Amino acid sequence: RFFPSQHYVYMFLVKWQDLTEKVVYRKFTEIYEFHKALKEMFPIESGDIHKENRTIPHLPAPKWFDGQKSTENRQGTLADYCYTLINLPSKISRCTHVLNFFNVRQSDLNVSTDNLVRKPETFLLPKDTVNKNAAEITGPIILQTYRATADYEKNSKSELTLSIGDIVDVVEKSEHGWWFCQLKNRRGWVPAAYLEPLDSPDEPEEADPNYEGELYITTRSYTADQDDEMTLEEGETVDVIHKLLDGWWVVRKDGTTGYYPSMYMQKCGEQPSTDIKQLKNKRAPPRRSTIRNAQSIHKNNRKQISQTAYRRNSMTYLQQQQSSINTKNKQNQNDNIEEENIPQNKAKPQPAIPPRPSKDLILNRCTERTKNKIQAAN
Repeated sequence: RFFPSQHYVYMFLVKWQDLTEKVVYRKFTEIYEFHKALKEMFPIESGDIHKENRTIPHLPAPKWFDGQKSTENRQGTLADYCYTLINLPSKISRCTHVLNFFNVRQSDLNVSTDNLVRKPETFLLPKDTVNKNAAEITGPIILQTYRATADYEKNSKSELTLSIGDIVDVVEKSEHGWWFCQLKNRRGWVPAAYLEPLDSPDEPEEADPNYEGELYITTRSYTADQDDEMTLEEGETVDVIHKLLDGWWVVRKDGTTGYYPSMYMQKCGEQPSTDIKQLKNKRAPPRRSTIRNAQSIHKNNRKQISQTAYRRNSMTYLQQQQSSINTKNKQNQNDNIEEENIPQNKAKPQPAIPPRPSKDLILNRCTERTKNKIQAAN
């Protein structure tokens, strides 16, 4: 569809208990938000407490860049997801949250006519594909559309100057907060913090916090400018617990959390990514909270988690993990003690063999019949 911006939708044919069949349309971002809410409603079945108890199916998060191929590949994933979902116990598969999600909406009945008209697609064709066989060239890549929330003046030739309200097509999203954009016939790098989606103030593909953390090592020192940032030296090891699209990630170090530029970190045991090599001469992008005179078209503010909440949730997770480890260790100790207390099956002592009686003793104690046989034998 092309209204209010370019996006893909998936069609679901829903068959209800009264045997009626309805067609509903859902964006993948809507499906993923539904999935996250379902996991929060059933923490045991989602594996949040113990992973081995998970019954709710997995669903991969939206990608930072969705092309036609990845969108088509999701059809099989969604089919498997829905099949597993409806076969779960009725407290999950028939809960109000699931039924409301698949109920017919007004937008399902009245498909906008803007969606029936195919607008020109913005696409890029790599230079090295010019001489290739036409069958080997992929189709056009539909680009995501964003709006500039403030004026941005470029600082190098590779960047792009923006004015508030400019509508740009995002060609590439780097996880380090610099996005390569196209504005009419101009292209260049722009800080992601200056851009917002047209549909919502929140980025649909921004992942949830992962309080287990991923191990990263700092490749460059940074001194905090804000109270909620971290000061670290080069070579320090941290846990990344939340990757944000503006390039400022939340890290954990010795129980303290704070923002740190993702450009100055590298995942432990891995080589530097290709996009960081492209941005090696660039500075860390600005944070959204530092942009002045930003004007959004959305009434609601972007969702944001405070550092207090990060620390609290992080501490709760670590305590749960430690409690789980202590419980397992205690159980192992109890098992070892029980094994030690189990009596071993010792062999029963055999009775002593009595000495052979003498011939006179035998004759004295045996029966008359035995005596007669002995005398007859002699």
